[in-house]
Amino acid sequence: MIPMFLERLGMKLLLSVDAETAHGLSITAMKMGLVPACRIPPDPRLSQTVAGLAFPNPLGMAAGYDKNCEVPDALFSIGFGFAEAGTVTPRPQPGNPKPRIFRLPADRGVINRLGFNNEGHAACLARMEARRGKGGIVGINIGANKDSEDRVADYVKGIVTFSHLASYFTINVSSPNTPGLRNLQSRQSLAELLTRARDARNSTASGDGRTVPLFLKVAPDLSEQELDDIAGEVLDKGTEGLIVSNTTLARDGLMDAETGKQAGGLSGRPVFERSTTVLAKLRRRVGPDLPIIGVGGVENGETAMEKIRAGADLVQLYSCMIYSGPGLPAKILREMSAILDLDGVTSLGDLKGSTTDQWASRPL
Repeated sequence: MIPMFLERLGMKLLLSVDAETAHGLSITAMKMGLVPACRIPPDPRLSQTVAGLAFPNPLGMAAGYDKNCEVPDALFSIGFGFAEAGTVTPRPQPGNPKPRIFRLPADRGVINRLGFNNEGHAACLARMEARRGKGGIVGINIGANKDSEDRVADYVKGIVTFSHLASYFTINVSSPNTPGLRNLQSRQSLAELLTRARDARNSTASGDGRTVPLFLKVAPDLSEQELDDIAGEVLDKGTEGLIVSNTTLARDGLMDAETGKQAGGLSGRPVFERSTTVLAKLRRRVGPDLPIIGVGGVENGETAMEKIRAGADLVQLYSCMIYSGPGLPAKILREMSAILDLDGVTSLGDLKGSTTDQWASRPL
């Protein structure tokens, strides 16, 4: 185990260089095993089965960190109960010009306009094949190439390519950094996308009867009518779950107003309230049983648990770890266990949805 002072020194180094360089260095450190392993014992009260998958705990690494499926097992070692790789597109693409990631330390937020930079299906597939049999829940977040003439076909390709390896799929139609992508959230476009995705998944189902769950990842910048439409299509097409939410284009209340002028999606603490409100509104629309993964501003045990109280089954984080370091997952899990102790409950399910109505009543 790496001493705490070395972890702090490493964080100081990462925060002293530009954000994208720091991200690359952190991936390298993960690959080399230069991160402290999670030493806390698993808490069975935090485990649950969602969408047919047995999660050892509810805390996942969101897409965007491990874009190319390089370090899922390292993420498990620091405490994450599941990891989501991607977004992966059929063909490699460089993304938008640099600089394209901007820290907002005063707000504990990040703005990015990366634009689905990734090495493409083939590279990610090779790495997933290499870890076959290792276990652990690894979702694949699939997207469309920026210059694609048929974006829905790109999602279908992703499902066909990874169907024998992915624990679940995330259909990412909510990044603000690919022009026109969010239009796929409109009802007619979404109906076609979810239908073709479901058909592709069903046609590639394995002989063991396993059905890979499909999750739709949505934006926080949606109207009540758009939430109605999304919920209706998800239920109608039999999509297994929702991930709420992606980054926001809003800039309300930022302390770092100057950096806030940068184009791109805002994540981290500033998106917590908006994303949790949208989560609760969707929970009310889809009912109590459809799996929802809550993401946006999860930085401690209380914010993770509040997502669950608002209606989430699982939670994800990424941006807040930029400021808190790789010890954050273990810290959050300890705090979640302490909250269960304090509340005197035996499972997360006892708290799920307890504040849905309060959050859902907030205006967008």
